[in-house]
Amino acid sequence: MSTPVLIGIDLGTTRVKVGLLTPDGTPVGFGRVGYGIDVDPASGRAEQDPAAWWAGVGAAVREALAVAEAGGFDHVDPIGLCIAGHGPTLTAVDADGRPVRPGMTWLDSRSSGERAELEAATGLRGWALGVLPAARWLERHEPAVASRTRWYLNSWEALGLRLTGRAATSVVPGGQGMPRGALAGSGLALHRVAPDANVGTVLGGLLPDAARHLGLRAGIPIVVGLVDAFASFHGARMLEPGDAIDVGGAAGGFGVYADRPIEVAGGFTTPAPLPGLYSVGGAMAATGAALDWLGSEILNGSMTVDALLAEARTVPPGAEGLVFLPYLAGERSPLWDPSARGVFAGLTLRHTRAHLVRATLEAAALAIRHVAAPMLEAGIEVRAMRACGGPARDDGWNQIKADVTGFPVEVPRLRETAAVGAAIVAAVGVGVHPDLPTAIRAMTAIDRRFEPDPDRRGVYHELYAAYTALHPAVAPILRELAAARAEAVA
Repeated sequence: MSTPVLIGIDLGTTRVKVGLLTPDGTPVGFGRVGYGIDVDPASGRAEQDPAAWWAGVGAAVREALAVAEAGGFDHVDPIGLCIAGHGPTLTAVDADGRPVRPGMTWLDSRSSGERAELEAATGLRGWALGVLPAARWLERHEPAVASRTRWYLNSWEALGLRLTGRAATSVVPGGQGMPRGALAGSGLALHRVAPDANVGTVLGGLLPDAARHLGLRAGIPIVVGLVDAFASFHGARMLEPGDAIDVGGAAGGFGVYADRPIEVAGGFTTPAPLPGLYSVGGAMAATGAALDWLGSEILNGSMTVDALLAEARTVPPGAEGLVFLPYLAGERSPLWDPSARGVFAGLTLRHTRAHLVRATLEAAALAIRHVAAPMLEAGIEVRAMRACGGPARDDGWNQIKADVTGFPVEVPRLRETAAVGAAIVAAVGVGVHPDLPTAIRAMTAIDRRFEPDPDRRGVYHELYAAYTALHPAVAPILRELAAARAEAVA
């Protein structure tokens, strides 16, 4: 007897994750494949090879199928597939969906000037512009490449084209489509912007060549996908105003549902992926990647992440006066400063490796508090924050986040929330569940909860004050240093 499954794909910044789930949310198999990213802080370049995404998706789907078979699911029957991906990431492709250049990821800061111009010309902000600032940069700086481009797509949209042969710009139901009228005088080649398609509708059937690449049968319905953060909202069981999320991942981010649009400094407000709600949040740049950087680049892989997390638990809250700014790739919310840099402040001979790890964990929580602060000041309530991704597996880190932010922290049953959320969207798209709220309730659950410890509130209040004061103090010095270095190299 076959087991019907939904396939959710999370095309993350550093790895692709694939989940096979039954309609009631039972995990059948998971696959994961990593890939690299080409980052040059001096120029602002942060690019990725879309061919690596394609190869990674194929390998991860096959791995998930093998895991399912090893687990006793011999006759898996995929009935729908949806991709969530990182973005805005400009993926310039030809008519067949093949990339004409590396993807300009959301970490790439070279199009900041074009973003400011488009915002001034159109009145649009943030996500409303999507990949268009990067597309405008491409047309100015690489016109020959732009001339070979048929479509400007996001990462998940580009893969959707490879899977189905149809190019589409995904639109969250209730949100506005691509604002072509407002962009008419921008100078952009709007004929390269694909037609709108609602998230959760069927994009097309899986093409034979793509099916062979994934190890699946041709014709499986491919459902219009969405950005990984929104998919995580679904996978984290977010349903009501006050439900919040720490999305985890390499970048890190915080979002909360509200019943009305609210403007907040350093953040964004968009229609939520659930009708009638709004998402208020902010995305950081490298809070999740900071621990991997510390373990691999500084400690040379000498200890596993689990061992580092265990060491951090031996250090008291506040890391005995050590505070870390996790701005290893600049910073997005709430600073929006691509020139921001990481800093360990307060180092003494007393501090050890464990202190560095503890400060790195606390920095991820401090960054969330920094993003959330103007939201709370605007009157938004946070009932509980879901912790997702790899960091959520560590109870010590979950407790740090609860203590630093003051929010109760809840951990979903399945921590790979973007892949789960993509599977949820696929389930609705193929009619397994009638709507998103029903699918979310059926396919997700909360596993455990952490309450803030009031005895640690004072320590973390002082640490937060130091954290927020550090960047304004050191930024001018570091900018002058970077300018002098650039002049010397020139």
